[in-house]
Amino acid sequence: MTDSILAHRLTGNPDGPPLLLLNGSMMTMGAWEPLAAALGETYRVIRCDFRGQLLSPGEPEPRLEAHAADVAVLLDSLGLGRVHVAGTSFGGLVALKLAVLHPGRVASLSAITASDRVDADFWEGSVLVRDAALAAAAGGDGGRVLDLVLPVTYSLEYLQENAEILAAHRRQTAILPAAWYQGIAAIISAIEGVDLGLDLHRVQCPALVLAGEMDQMFPLDRARALAAAIPDARLEIVPRGSHAIVIEKPGEVARILLDFLSSVSD
Repeated sequence: MTDSILAHRLTGNPDGPPLLLLNGSMMTMGAWEPLAAALGETYRVIRCDFRGQLLSPGEPEPRLEAHAADVAVLLDSLGLGRVHVAGTSFGGLVALKLAVLHPGRVASLSAITASDRVDADFWEGSVLVRDAALAAAAGGDGGRVLDLVLPVTYSLEYLQENAEILAAHRRQTAILPAAWYQGIAAIISAIEGVDLGLDLHRVQCPALVLAGEMDQMFPLDRARALAAAIPDARLEIVPRGSHAIVIEKPGEVARILLDFLSSVSD
């Protein structure tokens, strides 16, 4: 673990309970903006980039435990003890690991489009993305990473409606420095062989599992297994939601999160 503090941003209600949002593997903290604005009316919202993402310094270790430890260090630096934690995809896995290893830091847990384990089919696709990232770091076409990721992340409707924006995003991604691609490869390596099933009974806080009905990365059976493994977890399914529901449906996700967090506070 590096001594550097993760790049972070604090927004929202400065007097509200702290709520930490954890990125997916190829997100940056800015991608949460519409959701963070809605949540920030009530909560003090903390966002960060993991090591290996755009703004945080240091090379990431290919272990979920290391990323959870980085988050704990960030909370220490901010003088925060217990926080509500919501993470999506990779960030959901880190949030789960944080709740298992550092239960005193997590007031509530919201695992969004996450899974209890990384199965063979998911890992096969992840290896393709990791290899494309390593090839880009060596001077290849960085846009190839998005070519692999976008079709299984977003809904077909979103891809069609935002074709021009995503094409520009591809061009921008293709010129990112080699260090970013190396970081993405290390982040992907951190999920190899992950199986949280034996540890999830140790989650002590109220928990929400929020899934997308049409999620192609972590299908509904994995979300159901995750919810079943966490004591008294609440399962919510967003109709026709993709893996990227925090991007595609921020209003609906905010509504569900606020309802859950309100029930926890009550």
